[in-house]
Amino acid sequence: MYLSSALALASAFTASYAQELISDPGVYQSELLEVVHLYYDEFPTGIAVSSTGRKFSNYPGGLDGNNTYRGTTPKYTIAELFSNNTERAWPSVEINLPPGGAINYTTYPPTGANYPNYLIGSQSIVVDSLDRAWVLDTGRVQTPEGVLVPASYGGPKLIGVDLTNDTIIQTIVFPPNVAYADSYLNDIRFDLRANLSGTTGKGVAYITDSSTEGRNGIVIVDLGSGSSWRHLEGHSSVRPEQQHVNYLWGTPIYAFQPGGKPFTYLNFGSDGIALSADGETLYYKAVASRYLYSVPTARLRDQSATSEIQAQQGVQNLGQTGITDGMETDTNGFIYHGNMEQNAVSFFNPANGTDQLFVRDPRINWVDTFSVGTDGYLYFTVNQLVLGPGEYPGIDRRVKPYVLMRAKLPNND
Repeated sequence: MYLSSALALASAFTASYAQELISDPGVYQSELLEVVHLYYDEFPTGIAVSSTGRKFSNYPGGLDGNNTYRGTTPKYTIAELFSNNTERAWPSVEINLPPGGAINYTTYPPTGANYPNYLIGSQSIVVDSLDRAWVLDTGRVQTPEGVLVPASYGGPKLIGVDLTNDTIIQTIVFPPNVAYADSYLNDIRFDLRANLSGTTGKGVAYITDSSTEGRNGIVIVDLGSGSSWRHLEGHSSVRPEQQHVNYLWGTPIYAFQPGGKPFTYLNFGSDGIALSADGETLYYKAVASRYLYSVPTARLRDQSATSEIQAQQGVQNLGQTGITDGMETDTNGFIYHGNMEQNAVSFFNPANGTDQLFVRDPRINWVDTFSVGTDGYLYFTVNQLVLGPGEYPGIDRRVKPYVLMRAKLPNND
């Protein structure tokens, strides 16, 4: 009897003591989060929202072999999203189905198909300030064995689409000295100011090359002439950090190497990209890095003999902002980014150089891509990327559906 009473008292004391301990709440402004769309089939990265509320996502065959069209099973690398989690190939079924599939097996080794008039493996879709949609095609996809094939000329390109009638208005094919065979063109931002120096008056685009095999850098495109060039080639700010390890839900993330090789470190280079409201500053990050960088866009547009030196000298380290994939800017001037190790979306404030939480929720794992809607919401995809077979232990731990979320922006901007 005495022993039973003592145990009960000890249990009550322990429970009371435990209740007094501070603990991680696990959430921050999670009431702002809304589920917009669930992806039950293909693996998504990008999200783009037009001024009329149309929504588009892309499904890169370079990151998931299930997304690759091989000439037998219909797939799409771009889709428009509708209610009840339905999707439809966009801008047409045909452009998503390259003849014979997305891989050219007549070359050795196999390469991405070189069709400039078909989508091979889109990595990003963005709607610009004129409400035109732009599709960034890497020209690269995976084989059934999970091998990422190199690109061939005609595959890597930028396609502009008029959203009033869903017709293609421009196709810019990148030359091999801009989009290398082992490049992985990742994300894109637009500056459509007509008075930009060194351009043809139609604006420019800035693109990150996040390749895990090749040379990282920033690609610049003159939308008027269609010419393109690279800057910050191999600069430390666009390269993955050596021996980089990040964590998801307390588990360290390493890259998996097929064929019995030992696992290694993640090696994704420059990926997330955002443009300041005035267009004068480009922000960017490597995935395998916790540091945010910026560079004056004038240095990137310059093609003079010393322009690369000046571009590298213009790079600024803005400090650590956590592990990030995509980024986006709003009219408040904040730079939104995923903060994977915190299950969060955070934002960098250039006005005071601080990084702050925006929303935090256990449902957030890998935030891939953002889009700011004219409805005052920040849209973003959550796609479990580092739970896929490309990371150790090489098995697919993702659980469908993937999800598109949104949260109301500060000041509805």
